[in-house]
Parts: sequence; structure tokens; C-alpha cells
Amino acid sequence: MEPILHKMYRPRTATADTLVRVGVAIVLRDDHGRILLEKRSDCGLWGLPGGRVDPGETITQAAERETKEETGFTVEIVRLIGVYSDPAERIVTFPDNVVQLVDVLVEAKVITGELTCSKESECLAFFDLASLPSDIVPPARMLLQDVINGSVGVIR
Repeated sequence: MEPILHKMYRPRTATADTLVRVGVAIVLRDDHGRILLEKRSDCGLWGLPGGRVDPGETITQAAERETKEETGFTVEIVRLIGVYSDPAERIVTFPDNVVQLVDVLVEAKVITGELTCSKESECLAFFDLASLPSDIVPPARMLLQDVINGSVGVIR
């Protein structure tokens, strides 16, 4: 796991060749207030459900689509938590390019569906905010800290 982590998330400086990609991350809670995390199949680390905004989509549409694809849940977006773009924490090296992630973090409530793992995930599980796993994917760390702190209206 460590070589993949090092390759994808090693500290980098943005260059003129760095792509900027807008994505969404979704906070979903169960009836006990625990938060849903997915163990990513590309690096074996835990993160929030979410992904890129496709051309022609709104943030809301992307969040609803990504949630359905990655968790099996149909959701309703209930609030904006923040927008995250700090290149110090959000440059990721993929096999074909280097990307600065700009993520919009929203909270959603489950309308219907059954928790189902996608090919993008090794596992899906709900965690208490006080006992999140230690192996969190780097771009999700600040987002989760803001969720723990109850922050809203964040721009980083």
C-alpha cells in the first residue's frame, strides 16, 4: 500500500501541466450520527464518497450521481459545508496526469436504497466522528476535520 500512497499523494508543486478537476465529496450519516466512509480500491485508504463533476452537471447532480454509484443510496443534498482547493493538500498523481483537486463538500440525507459497495471501493462503513480510521486519504483529511468541528461555509 505504501508505494501507491507515495506515488499518488507525495507532495508536489503545481505546474503549468497540472490539471484542475472539480469534484464533490458527500457526508452521509446514519441514524446514530456516524459518517459513511469508503475504503478506496485504488489506494486502500479511507475517504468520503464522491468524485468528479462531469461536463454539463451541477454540483448537486454530481453529488447525487456519485453517491448512487458508490453507495447504492439515493440522496437529497441538504447543505453546503465547504469548498477545498489548497494545492498543498490536493495535488494527486494519477497514472496519466497530475491533478489539483477542487472539491465541494456537501451533506446529504438518504432517501432510499441499500448500502452497496462499487468497484471503486473495497469496503463501505459508518464511523463515529471520534473514532475515524487513521488511514484517511490525504485530500479528505481537512474535509473530515471540518465535519468533526461542525464547520460550514468553509473556503480553503
